[in-house]
Amino acid sequence: MWMHQIFLKDICRTVNGLVKTALGPPLGSTTTLTPAQDMAFRVESVKCLAGIIRSMGAWMDQQLQASDLSLLKSPESDASTENHSMLNGEDGAAVDSELETSSELSEAATLEQRRAFKIEFQKGISLFNRKPSKGIEFLIRAKMIGSSPEEVASFLKNTTGLNETMIGDYLGEREEFPLKVMHAYVDSSNFEGKDFGEAIRFFLRGFRLPGEAQKIDRIMEKFAERYCKCNPNSFTSADTAYVLAYSVIMLNTDAHNSMVKDKMLKADFIRNNRGIDDGKDLPEEYLGALYDQIVKNEIKMSADCSAPQSKQANSFNKLLGLDGLFNLVNWKQTEEKPLSANAVLIKHIQEQIKAKSGKSESVYYAVTDTAILRFMVEVCWAPMFAAFSVTLDQSDDKTATFQSLQGFRHAVHVTAVMGMQTQRDAFVTSMAKFTFLHCAADMKQKNVDAMKAIISIAIEDGNFLQEAWEHILTCLSRFEQLHLLGEGAPPDASFFVVTQSETEERTHKPASFPSLKKKGNALQNPAVMAVVRGGSYDSTTLGIKASALVTPDQINQFISNLNLLDQIGNFELNHIFAHSQRLNSEAIVAFVKALCKVSMAELQSPTDPRVFSLTKIVEIAHYNMNRIRLVWSRIWSVLSDFFVEVGLSENLSVAIFVMDSLRQLAMKFLEREELANYNFQNEFLRPFVIVMQKSNSAEIRELIVRCVSQMVLSRVSNVKSGWKIVFTVFTTAAADERKNIVLLAFETMEKIVRDYFPYITETETTTFTDCVKCLITFTNSRFNSDVSLNAIAFLRFCAVKLADGRLICYDKSEGGDSSIPIVDEDDSSGHPFTDEDDHVSFWVPLLTGLSKLTSDPRQTIRRSALEVLFNILKDHGHTFSQLFWVGVFKSVILPIFSNSKGKGETNINDGRFSPDSKSPQREESAWSSEILAEAAQYLVDLFVSFFDSMHSQLPSVVSVLTGFISSPVQSPASTGVAALQRLAADLGDRLSEEEWGDIFLHLKEAAASTLPEILRVLRTMDDIEVSDDSQTYTDMELFSDHGITNDDLEDDSLQIASYVLSRVKCHIAVQLLIIQVITDLYKAHHQSLSAANITVLLEIFASVTSHAHELNSETTLQVKLRKVCSILEISDPPIVHFENESYQSYLNFLHSILTDNPSLYERMNIEPQLVAVCEQILQKYLNCSGCQSKQTSGNQPVPHWRLPLGSTKKEELAARTPLTVLALQELSGLERDSFRRYVSHFFPLLVDLVQSEHSSGEVQHVLSHIFQSCIGPIIMGL
Repeated sequence: MWMHQIFLKDICRTVNGLVKTALGPPLGSTTTLTPAQDMAFRVESVKCLAGIIRSMGAWMDQQLQASDLSLLKSPESDASTENHSMLNGEDGAAVDSELETSSELSEAATLEQRRAFKIEFQKGISLFNRKPSKGIEFLIRAKMIGSSPEEVASFLKNTTGLNETMIGDYLGEREEFPLKVMHAYVDSSNFEGKDFGEAIRFFLRGFRLPGEAQKIDRIMEKFAERYCKCNPNSFTSADTAYVLAYSVIMLNTDAHNSMVKDKMLKADFIRNNRGIDDGKDLPEEYLGALYDQIVKNEIKMSADCSAPQSKQANSFNKLLGLDGLFNLVNWKQTEEKPLSANAVLIKHIQEQIKAKSGKSESVYYAVTDTAILRFMVEVCWAPMFAAFSVTLDQSDDKTATFQSLQGFRHAVHVTAVMGMQTQRDAFVTSMAKFTFLHCAADMKQKNVDAMKAIISIAIEDGNFLQEAWEHILTCLSRFEQLHLLGEGAPPDASFFVVTQSETEERTHKPASFPSLKKKGNALQNPAVMAVVRGGSYDSTTLGIKASALVTPDQINQFISNLNLLDQIGNFELNHIFAHSQRLNSEAIVAFVKALCKVSMAELQSPTDPRVFSLTKIVEIAHYNMNRIRLVWSRIWSVLSDFFVEVGLSENLSVAIFVMDSLRQLAMKFLEREELANYNFQNEFLRPFVIVMQKSNSAEIRELIVRCVSQMVLSRVSNVKSGWKIVFTVFTTAAADERKNIVLLAFETMEKIVRDYFPYITETETTTFTDCVKCLITFTNSRFNSDVSLNAIAFLRFCAVKLADGRLICYDKSEGGDSSIPIVDEDDSSGHPFTDEDDHVSFWVPLLTGLSKLTSDPRQTIRRSALEVLFNILKDHGHTFSQLFWVGVFKSVILPIFSNSKGKGETNINDGRFSPDSKSPQREESAWSSEILAEAAQYLVDLFVSFFDSMHSQLPSVVSVLTGFISSPVQSPASTGVAALQRLAADLGDRLSEEEWGDIFLHLKEAAASTLPEILRVLRTMDDIEVSDDSQTYTDMELFSDHGITNDDLEDDSLQIASYVLSRVKCHIAVQLLIIQVITDLYKAHHQSLSAANITVLLEIFASVTSHAHELNSETTLQVKLRKVCSILEISDPPIVHFENESYQSYLNFLHSILTDNPSLYERMNIEPQLVAVCEQILQKYLNCSGCQSKQTSGNQPVPHWRLPLGSTKKEELAARTPLTVLALQELSGLERDSFRRYVSHFFPLLVDLVQSEHSSGEVQHVLSHIFQSCIGPIIMGL
């Protein structure tokens, strides 16, 4: 473009003059021109204005094209010289080594062979430098290089004479073999320990990046994967390295290319890389250091290091083909400033023009900076806009309207390329309005021509339209609607809103709409009526003037106008969407955003919802799916939000349509192979999860499950990171409230686990955890127990796969290994799995899930989960380390039994009995006695099997079992006794003295722990009075060992007393079981017990007997309880029996010590305890018989007669007789010296027994023996 000595004001004056001429004389003014002359002037003025804007665009295109050519031009002299270079160095040595094997040939022949080989080898290199693929094929066919990808990669990396540009082009090819070579080439590089910037320098030193974006994308994608594999702790995923690599390349081009005027600042670089680390920011210090490194030291090829700095600064980026990347990924904001106008330069040009303005009329100045054009357009765009708009609106002259449309066309081109958003949108919006698609009844030929111009703009200037795409796509949508209406196709709304009656009618009579072009009368078609009424351009739907009347003439005019639209075929419209593949990265994102916005407006129409744009979204997604992944991720970010929003639409048909469209795209996307450590599939399939979790429609949720099932089963070999989304969808479905959705999801889940399990962990082992969590969710299904049971079975299957070592390798060392979870054995309050090692993370969700499942309210599920859990631990526990077992006990096993405790207890709060809690059997979640017994058996079996690894957990196991024993319910206590006995029997001599001590201390604690509770229960009887009236309740339920289940008692006091009675019976039974278990343990293992252990046992006996004596001393309480028993017609609580049994067991235990270990008996001084126990027994017998000891003061009178005993006392006396006889026998069995030593203590008791009127004959017989054989000799000896 050449500028004459004309300033901007002169340009403005010229344009304004032409505009005035184009608009014609003002209204009311007179003119000497004829109408024909006036029209000719106006047409020529419009033509001149169109020529001005056209010349601006042509000059702009010329300057931009010249600039692009200078940037993209690459030197070819290097390639020509390299073609004639000879092999040397390592390559020559490699060639020589291959030929040295021909030792039998003569020296001359060997040299000739070498010469021929090198000539042929050089021929292959020359061919490679022209056509890389042909060159590789030639060398492989000549057997000069190996045929494996690794050998070809080594050839490319180490051979001199190869053109670096051709190496880059070959590595970027998409064919299978070059792709494998590229992977081998990258994998041969070791980036371990290298900084990210250093790694990129190292990587790019051997070749030049190709200029094609797809090739660069494949190379950088593999580089990111390799860098993350060499440095696993560098980034969260390979996506981060991939994006950062592109950003570094952009920064290198920006910083060291002299053509870039506005350099990227450090703040810009940091801002551009926000959120790339899986949604999180990389440290600013790290990005800042990387920025400084690239800015200060340009990334150069090793071959270029010796070149002059000035040449490299201008040529490096264009040699690598990086300058063009600004058209692919533009990291800086370009809106309103794409060409970076330089005000200083413009001012300098203007000053030069002014300085030389008076010298000559024929002086011209060449302007090369397109920034000057921006100021010209800003001055003249508004007048041009007015001229073109008025002419197009008021004139029907073909020439005038054609020139106006051409002016619009070129104005849009200039303003769009220059980034002048406001001006561009003004021109595009005006053209869209002039299409008259919003009021088709008034359409003319010029309006059709406007539509053609818009299509031309969309195809030719799509890269610069940005937000203006919305207006263009709106026109396309309305054009398609009119076209379908003219063809007689039913509107989309007829498919979305269908009642049941309409559905039945359609099954018998398909819907059909007559073609309007064949039938002139369309007054019966409501869709035509709505369109003819028309509306404003800004309205989202046509025909908003519902009250306006439509005449037959309007209908006929409308049908005639539809014929005009035949000038534009579907090919032109479809070409716009197919052409989207050629849009650059910024343009395609803007195009997708606009299309989604238009589609949303179509779908949200209350009267006429349409899916035209929705179908086009699916199409353009197909067209652009092969773009570089960095760009595709930006496209999908927009589409993902759109699919989620529409998928949650209240219009069910629309939501179903969009979900099916998403399924089609997913099937297409899954055809692409995904490398390791990438999350593209995960991001692509995320809309399924969001809609699945948020949708209130059961139909949509079911459709998503079907879609995901179909995708997985048909593309199972290509699913990589998408497994996480698949399992998340099925996990959500497993918790769904609809049974059919749960069953459908589990059917697919079953097939995945059974048939495709190896694919789950093929790329990422963490998906195993997602699979396990999904199965655990299915185990909680409340619809079908079979689903839960099958899910539990699959969990066992997963455990087998995990234990087979297909996912991890186990280290069975005892300690000091990083793969063992770090567990503090003293920490029982936190989560024991604190190690972040992957080995633990696989087992933890599986085992903890089954552990929680043992609390399921369904008994069959509880039983199955319990069985599977302990079977897994028993079958695969040998793969666990000792410290890992500690974590298993704390987080898996112990919670099972802590959940089972207290399920059979009934509480009395504030002295009042709660009827709602008195029947623990009604709790569905309570463990039955059978399940409890099985659980205890599983625990003992597991502990015995792995005792060597788990012996440190003996206190925990014993605590669980003694917890059963101390239960207020008899059944768990019996289970605990049996399990503890079996544990001791199986372990036998393997237990140490300290471990025996732990067992007995837990038993002691169990015995003492129940005492405060039972005493609190007994105290509730203090304020209760039981009537002497022995009223019977024949229809009253009997009491079980677990508590009262009677809801018909009217007297609260009697209810409380009944409950106390039940608790007392259970308590006595539990205490006797404790005595039994320690007696049995002593009998079986007395040889392994130390004095300290026996001391603990003696303390337990003493505590139980003391408690039994205290309980029997509660006379008032016993009277009340007997009355309750009389009323309820049940047996009295065995309090006396409890006391007798406890003393008898105590006495037998003391005697056993004397019998089994006399030395220990003497060392522990057991004999005084034996005598003391016998004295207590005799004293209790005397008290029961009504006799008092003579050990009273002399002033107390001695009674001369005694009252006869009642029936209760007689029964008690009879019950105590065997114990008394046993005590007397123990005393008579003392050695003579011992008897002589202690006779003074119990002699008064013997005398009282002799005087007792109610003592039995057995007691008298034993007394006679004592006096004759023991006391008599002592007296005679005196």
